[in-house]
Amino acid sequence: MDMNEAPFKSGFCALVGRPNVGKSTLVNACMGEKIAITSPVAQTTRRRLRAVVNTDEGQIIIVDTPGLHKPKDALGKELNQTALGELADADVVAYLLDATAPVGTGDAWVARHVESSEAPFKLLVITKADLVTQEQALSQLEKARELAHFDDELIISASEDFNVDTFLRIVLDHLPEGPQWFPDDMDSDATDEDVVAEFVREKLLLNLRQEVPHSVAVTCNDIDYSGDHATVTATIIVEREGQKGIVVGAGGSMIKRVGIEARKDIERWLGCRVYLDLNVRVAPLWRRDANEIRRLGYSSED
Repeated sequence: MDMNEAPFKSGFCALVGRPNVGKSTLVNACMGEKIAITSPVAQTTRRRLRAVVNTDEGQIIIVDTPGLHKPKDALGKELNQTALGELADADVVAYLLDATAPVGTGDAWVARHVESSEAPFKLLVITKADLVTQEQALSQLEKARELAHFDDELIISASEDFNVDTFLRIVLDHLPEGPQWFPDDMDSDATDEDVVAEFVREKLLLNLRQEVPHSVAVTCNDIDYSGDHATVTATIIVEREGQKGIVVGAGGSMIKRVGIEARKDIERWLGCRVYLDLNVRVAPLWRRDANEIRRLGYSSED
């Protein structure tokens, strides 16, 4: 290496916070494309996702984690373990706090975990600045400072691309010198099957109401490429027969709508035309079944 050349930096930045604080939206903004699903529903993120940002100076691996919350079932406990487990291995921990929401005991609980972690650098990030006034954002910043000690702080709006580059700059500056962990052409560690399943689940979350979204899981069974198109088969899993009827809809209207909306994202991701075949299966109380949770890839051990 040239003695005048800056050392190559690489490492992991874990995004942590309560549900719906904007972690996945920030990941997408950092990537410049949709890679993580988003919705107003809690527990939208169920799998840890590593997104790779490459620059001339280094490689940033951003780890999107499930929102930390008070668990009501085995799935909730697994999601919390997944998120908290990332604190141990991160070079930078970014604690995200929603500018639009009151600061509560849950936020304080997460902040204490961040403060007690061994991460070398801890960044406070106030999100959704576009939805509040400057005074409100600064007020939220003051409240967040009382929760824990942070090494730096930043106010952002991922949806408006405000301070996203600054976020990446701060993270890169505090990564250690290291190797390139992922090849240049690898955007994330998610498989095509994982991404397809999540795109379908996102459309279900956006179209369904009440408790049904929490009971829904999706698995991609197969992606079969043939000529200029791919045939994708996926299974939607619910807990009760009544939920199956809601997912299918009158005359198949709901599942058709979900398929049309999901196919657009899947075609963009796979880069070809897609025939999407969706089926619905009932797995009673799957959120309390450790084996089913593991099979779906939602376990903290995966």
